[in-house]
Amino acid sequence: MQRKFSLGFTLIELLVVITIIAILASFAYPVFTGIQERARVTQDMNNLRQIGLATQLYLNDNDAALFPSGIWATLLQPKYLATWKIFQSPFDKRTPSEDGTSSPVSYGLDKNAIGVLTDKITNPTLFVLFAPAQTSSTTVTFSGLPAVAVTVDKDTSAPGGKAVGGTHNNRKRIDACMADLHVENMQWSQFINATSKPGDEKATQRWDPAAP
Repeated sequence: MQRKFSLGFTLIELLVVITIIAILASFAYPVFTGIQERARVTQDMNNLRQIGLATQLYLNDNDAALFPSGIWATLLQPKYLATWKIFQSPFDKRTPSEDGTSSPVSYGLDKNAIGVLTDKITNPTLFVLFAPAQTSSTTVTFSGLPAVAVTVDKDTSAPGGKAVGGTHNNRKRIDACMADLHVENMQWSQFINATSKPGDEKATQRWDPAAP
């Protein structure tokens, strides 16, 4: 006599399969979010590089003098930059726009660089020129707009206030474009430091263009 075998899953087998899928998903999710963050960091650095290149073209046309105040409309010219989206960080969750009024602006010019001649900057490889200009929110948020002179320094961004951390790596890191126009992925603690100490002896030159 032939035995009849059930081709269906028992409840226990189904629970085992669901448990295995849940375990695999728990491993995959951090990997997926990590890949997403690395992609945002890459785009963030690319935006800053493009802003830096446009700034170099501007300096060539203006006797190496940095911007007198607000810069975004100055750089948004066909010969410098062609789109507002370059001024929006991938960490900025606002709706993109190209209308020149509500277009999100995520990056700020170091307020100590306004009107400075680049040849007067003591150490351009260390001096922060552009960086994300965050608000003081506990999450990564931005409030800059085209009509606003968005600035950033070690203590605060305008508009927005004092950021409580970086833009990525659990707010432990941030990207910045230095005065020699190279881009760095920096530790937040290093970014806001302006006091010389072992391992960061020239920190004063990060925010003071004339620091010895």
